[in-house]
Amino acid sequence: MNGLRIAVPRGALFDDTLELLDRLGLDTRAVRENDRKLLFEEAGIVTMRPSDVPTYVEAGAADLGITGKDVLMEQSERECYELVDLGYGYCRMVLASEAGEDRAAEALRRLGVVRIATKYPRIAARHFLATGRQAEIVEVKGSVELAPLTGLAEAIVDLTATGTTLVENGLVVREEIAECSARLIANPVAHKLKARAIDAVLERVRAG
Repeated sequence: MNGLRIAVPRGALFDDTLELLDRLGLDTRAVRENDRKLLFEEAGIVTMRPSDVPTYVEAGAADLGITGKDVLMEQSERECYELVDLGYGYCRMVLASEAGEDRAAEALRRLGVVRIATKYPRIAARHFLATGRQAEIVEVKGSVELAPLTGLAEAIVDLTATGTTLVENGLVVREEIAECSARLIANPVAHKLKARAIDAVLERVRAG
């Protein structure tokens, strides 16, 4: 891809990202055929967890990267340029709690503070700060839906695509915090020094 290296997220965005790269003229067959290999030098592709993409792009280990807007919001301190919304991987960042009486709202009324379990502590903290409410943020790594059911927290902040997992665990959406989708990001130095190559990629992305 004109000498550019791109960081590609494994996981939910992986298949759609490879389809996009195919449309851009990259040969992704080797990536598709090898689950364990991470660096594909000939294709200019390096694969990793979505949450690591901004780290590699910021450091210049990749010129471009693709990751979810949720990752960029959580890692807002990273020095990366967000170039374009790629239009796939759509989901919502939401505040959810158990169906029925809103225990989170009740905790705020009674105690003036609410406990929120989340994999996105910075997004959650910013949301509550911006809306003038006090929250104790509990960071969890696994199934965040468990937190309200066990009394760990009154509510959760999490990403949802269909809402099915929330419903299956007796949770309902109380507030929508942000809409998220896959984004193309660039290293600031590469954006200047390799502007022609990056602009060419952007043109092809926008042309569909």
